[in-house]
Amino acid sequence: MTPPMTPPMTPLQATRRSFLAGSAGLVIAAILPRPTLANTADEMLVPNAFLRVAPDNSVTVLVKHSEFGQGTWTGLTTMVAEELDADWSQMRAENAPANVELYASSIFGVQGTGGSTATPASWMPMRQAGAAARAMIVEAAARRWQVRTSDIAVTAGVVSHAGSGRSASFGDLVQEATGSTPPSDPQLKTPDRFVLIGKGVPRIDAPEKSNGTAKYGIDVFLEGMLTVAVARQPRFGASLQSFDATAALAVAGVRRVERIPSGVAVYAEDTWSAFQGRDALDVVWDHSETETRSSDEMMRVWTQAARAGGAVAEKNGDVEAALTEAAEILEAEYQFPFLAHAALEPLNGVISLAEDRAEFWMGSQWQTSDQNAAAEVLGLAPEQVAINTTLTGGSFGRRTTQDNHFAAELSQVARAAGAGSYKLIWSREDEMRGGYYRPLTVHYLQGGLDAQGEIVAWRNNVATQSLLAGSAFEQFVVDGIDGSSIEGSRDLPYALPNSQVTLSTMESPVPVLWWRAVGHTHTAYATETFLDELLERGGKDRVQGRLDLLRQDRTRDRGVLERVAEIANWQGPDLGNGLARGVALHKSFNSYVAMIADVSDEGGQPRIHRVWVAVDCGIAINPAIVEAQISGGLGFGLSAALFEEIRLLDGGEVETSNYDRYRILRNSEMPEVTVSIVESTEDPTGIGEPGTPPIAPAVGNAWRALTGRTPSRLPFLQA
Repeated sequence: MTPPMTPPMTPLQATRRSFLAGSAGLVIAAILPRPTLANTADEMLVPNAFLRVAPDNSVTVLVKHSEFGQGTWTGLTTMVAEELDADWSQMRAENAPANVELYASSIFGVQGTGGSTATPASWMPMRQAGAAARAMIVEAAARRWQVRTSDIAVTAGVVSHAGSGRSASFGDLVQEATGSTPPSDPQLKTPDRFVLIGKGVPRIDAPEKSNGTAKYGIDVFLEGMLTVAVARQPRFGASLQSFDATAALAVAGVRRVERIPSGVAVYAEDTWSAFQGRDALDVVWDHSETETRSSDEMMRVWTQAARAGGAVAEKNGDVEAALTEAAEILEAEYQFPFLAHAALEPLNGVISLAEDRAEFWMGSQWQTSDQNAAAEVLGLAPEQVAINTTLTGGSFGRRTTQDNHFAAELSQVARAAGAGSYKLIWSREDEMRGGYYRPLTVHYLQGGLDAQGEIVAWRNNVATQSLLAGSAFEQFVVDGIDGSSIEGSRDLPYALPNSQVTLSTMESPVPVLWWRAVGHTHTAYATETFLDELLERGGKDRVQGRLDLLRQDRTRDRGVLERVAEIANWQGPDLGNGLARGVALHKSFNSYVAMIADVSDEGGQPRIHRVWVAVDCGIAINPAIVEAQISGGLGFGLSAALFEEIRLLDGGEVETSNYDRYRILRNSEMPEVTVSIVESTEDPTGIGEPGTPPIAPAVGNAWRALTGRTPSRLPFLQA
């Protein structure tokens, strides 16, 4: 019997098959639609797809980008409130439904969150949404009071007319404002008039996350729902040969067992029974196409490829000739392991399936793709698939994959069992052993110095798996170069007269995925530590040497480097008393970050005491969130640099299964962090990821100043 379903989809919940072509016109297209919310059309002002104003004076913003703790709800709501001239206390936020026509990113052309684009992609649409609503409210007040709109002021949610002394709240004017037409090109504030942007407001999601009322995907339960656990390949590349479900079906609470494309699904009345039933399965796997190499063996193969060089991704001048003529040549090799995302909340989601539609509750990061993947599996049109995006306990890239495997697997679970409600949950061990890692990568670098210690040659060879090849994003692989593999290695801010970057794309059944800051996580370490060694060998100060090398057009790099040197009082790497410091500079996602780290040697292990950071991310929507994201990204990168590694044993089995073997940074190991935000009038840029890349090279450079050796294989502390 089909369990009770949620009410039919409203127009806001319905999705469309068609995609908006390109980015041109996306802003206006997103502003103009005026969907009607069920049972609220006569009660609320719904000027556009992004907000609604209620008679109780509350303003609810529908946030099209996923919130996983990075502050998207607060940032996007601030943009609306600023142009609306609302009081922060009246603002609310909730996730927008999956609807590509209404909520496509102005950068990607589909609805999704990634690449630190939520803020820059929303900067104009959300402000226009707020400004349009304000114009409608002002027009309503002018009609009521029979005055000119130019004589009406709006301050902190109060609409007033100075000449008559009359005033009203937004809620008072809702009914009259619904008769107004929203302007298609509303006037926006100039930065000097900002009241909320750049000044800081409390996080809008802090109360519910602090008191435990916030609802995440893992909290969703439906009446009659079955919980599902899936037995998946024990080694990468294995395929299901056969299984016996007799013992599993004998486990109390297990209701059924089904074969699905990714393995064997066990359906039970609760999570414990589902996992117990899965453990009782007798499964035979075909290992004829599995990855049997250990990660150590793969590292050796990748290293050989890096030393040999690959496809040329960037070339300036004549590197070979410059190396031949150099007075001195230095070389270095850097090895980076597979990394798990290790988010606190594992993958999970709920589906309610009926004959002609499906509804999902999940921490979707890429709603349009998840919607299309589900529709394909279920034989439905995308508009018959509703996705309710929940709050998410971390992602770091894990919840948006090239193949949308989780949405597809959840759909396969429902298709195999038929109409009903099902909750699919991955265990921590499933996550750790399930792949989709930051790729194992090797860099090989050579640098040439002339007799005066100036850098005359630079070679950077990279060997890694492609994130994009063989996926829907393969169109972005140009001339054999996956840009995400070498981002941060090419287009360096430094004026290097002869330089070359090559890429060797490696093959393995191990599925890989973008990880917080993607390719920058390894390229920043390789480029900034090797540059530091060249500067030291050439007798240059590490900060001034970088400043002298910066290209004339890289003024924002210069700004953050000078700022961090100032706030840290840089006097060189040696601080005395067993302390040394290192510096690193890196641009990622159009934001500029420089760091200086103070490090000591505690029994052969680095102890990071303090880190200074300067960041230029354009207009800082909320300085407190910028500081939090920089500190959090720094801690994330530091954890990976010091401890994290996914290891494959001989035969290809993943050794790591949970946090007991996947060491992460502890609170007591987090350094004191000082963040300085460079004031800017540039449009805001990403901030969720740029804090991650520079910390490892800053610490690595400090460690070399202490010990004379740069760690060449990460993590620094080998298990």
